Amino acid sequence: MNVPLWAWLAVLGVILVMLAIDLFAHRKAHVIGVREAAAWSTFWVALGVGFGALIWQVYGSEYGAQYFSGYVIEKSLSVDNVFVWAIIFSFFAVPREYQHRVLFYGVIGALIFRGVFIAAGSALLASFSWVIYLFGAFLIITGIKMLRQREEHMDVGKSRLLRWFRAKVPHTDDFRGQRFWVRENGVWLATPLLSVLLMIEFTDIIFAVDSIPAIFAVTSEPFLVFTANAFAILGLRALYFLLADLIDRFVYLKTGLAFVLVWVGVKMMLHIWDIKIPTLTSLGIVLAIIAVSVILSLRATRGLPRPTHEDGESEADAPSAVSATNRET
Repeated sequence: MNVPLWAWLAVLGVILVMLAIDLFAHRKAHVIGVREAAAWSTFWVALGVGFGALIWQVYGSEYGAQYFSGYVIEKSLSVDNVFVWAIIFSFFAVPREYQHRVLFYGVIGALIFRGVFIAAGSALLASFSWVIYLFGAFLIITGIKMLRQREEHMDVGKSRLLRWFRAKVPHTDDFRGQRFWVRENGVWLATPLLSVLLMIEFTDIIFAVDSIPAIFAVTSEPFLVFTANAFAILGLRALYFLLADLIDRFVYLKTGLAFVLVWVGVKMMLHIWDIKIPTLTSLGIVLAIIAVSVILSLRATRGLPRPTHEDGESEADAPSAVSATNRET
C-alpha cells in the first residue's frame, strides 16, 4: 500500500481540525445529554465510515476491508475503556459538566501514545516477522484473562500510580471549575481534575496494549492501523456520554470482547501453518460476536429502569459498581 506523505499530512490535518471544532463546540462547561451525545456519535461514526469508503474506492476492497476490520475492533474494545472512564469519574465524583474537558485531553493523549505504539509495532513486524506470533499469543492470553475476570471491576482507590501522584503533587481539596492547576498563595496546586486526567491517560495506554496488536491481526499497513485507531478514538467522548447510563445493561459485552481478542489472536497464530482467514470473513465474525453479546445483554436486562435528568434525558453518571477490565494500575 503506497501512501504518499501528503495523505498522512491530510489525515493529521483533518484530525486537528475536528479536534478544534469539538473543543470550540464544548468551550463552555455544560452537561452533555443523550441527544447531544447521539448527534456527535453519529457524526464521528459517519466520518470514520466515510474515510473507510474513500480507502475502499482509492486502494481497493481488500484494503478497505482491512480498515473497516480495524475500525470495528478498535470501536468494540473502546467500549470497555468507556466503562473504566465511568468508574474513574464516579470515584472522583467529577461533575458532569467537567467530564468532557478531561476526556478531550485524554483523547489527545491516546492519539499520541497510540501513534508511538503503532510506529514501534510496525518497526518490530518489519524487522522480526515472528513478532506477530507473540502478538497472537498475548491476545489469546489477554482474552482468556478478561473472560475469567469479567465480573471484577477496577478499584481506583488502590491504584499505586494515583497514590504516588497525590503524595508527590500538592492538591486542592475540591474542584476549581475546569482548571487542572491553580495558584494559591504563590504556590501552584493541582486540582482533583488533574488526578482524573492522569488516570484516564494511564488507562488509555493500558488499553492500547490490547487494541494495537489486535488491529495488526487484520492489517500490517501502518496507515490503516493509525487511521482506524484515530477515527475510532475521536468518537470515544460522545460514546461515553451516550452509553454511560446504559453500562449496567451490557452484562455480556465484556464476554464478547474477550472472545474478540481470542479470535484475532487465533487468526494471528494460524499464520504459523500459512492459514489466512479472508479479511471480510474475519470482520463478519467480529461483528457477529459483538452483536450477539449486545443482544443477549439487552434481553437479559430488559425492564431495568433508566435514570433521567429533570429535562427528561438519561443520566450519564456512572453507577457505583461497574463491570470492567481488572487491570492493575
